[in-house]
Amino acid sequence: MALDRSISEVVDLISCAKRIVALSGAGISTASGIPDFRSPESGLWNKVSPYLVASIQGFRLRPKAFYNWLRPLAVKIREAQPNAAHMALARLEEMGLLRVVITQNVDGLHQMAGSQRVLELHGNSRRVTCVKCGMELSSKPFIERFIEDGKVPRCPGCKGVMKPNVVLFGELLPVRTLLEAEAEAEACDLMLVVGSSLLIAPASELPSSTQRSGAKLVIINLQPTPVDTYASVVIREDVVKALPRIVRAVAKRLSRSSGA
Repeated sequence: MALDRSISEVVDLISCAKRIVALSGAGISTASGIPDFRSPESGLWNKVSPYLVASIQGFRLRPKAFYNWLRPLAVKIREAQPNAAHMALARLEEMGLLRVVITQNVDGLHQMAGSQRVLELHGNSRRVTCVKCGMELSSKPFIERFIEDGKVPRCPGCKGVMKPNVVLFGELLPVRTLLEAEAEAEACDLMLVVGSSLLIAPASELPSSTQRSGAKLVIINLQPTPVDTYASVVIREDVVKALPRIVRAVAKRLSRSSGA
């Protein structure tokens, strides 16, 4: 079977690699109930323009519109739990094989699954910052209150609008995190791209940096990506099905090796 052969090839690559990194996108969290942004039928951007509701300019001009759009998504993130793919990456790290998870997601599910080293390229939803005075606080009480009453969260000090610490369109990615991610991509000898369409820069450029440095690429994604032709293995399957199978096979091989 083609899938079995591809999984075996990935297991071989992981077993031979010395420095592995993973790059995850929205596709790893859809099984946890969090919709992605660009899938043909269910993507969030099929329903509304991101530049109207999820740009920094739009947020500053119309924070209420942003929060109205965010409200159902915030409920889904609040209720979401890590799935088997998140757990598989955490297990790979626990086995000493995965160096870091670089993620485009803001949901925190990698950390909830047990991953210790996670680089969040697009920020996270765990913190909020006042756009007026810069006060930064945990987002939980603000989001819980907002979900209940629908009112725009306000700073307890200056009453300015509180913005989630996620990167909106028109904002720069966190520089230190991006530089660290670029260094990891260039230094690794194997990158696992899981659940990412690789359409948004600069995250989409990381696999190319890996490939140019001579490292191997593995792509696990339901839809084609722009770097499929450069990958050593492409698995067109749901990461929640494929990734746990890969990690179980790796663990089994390690167990046989240690028992020999």
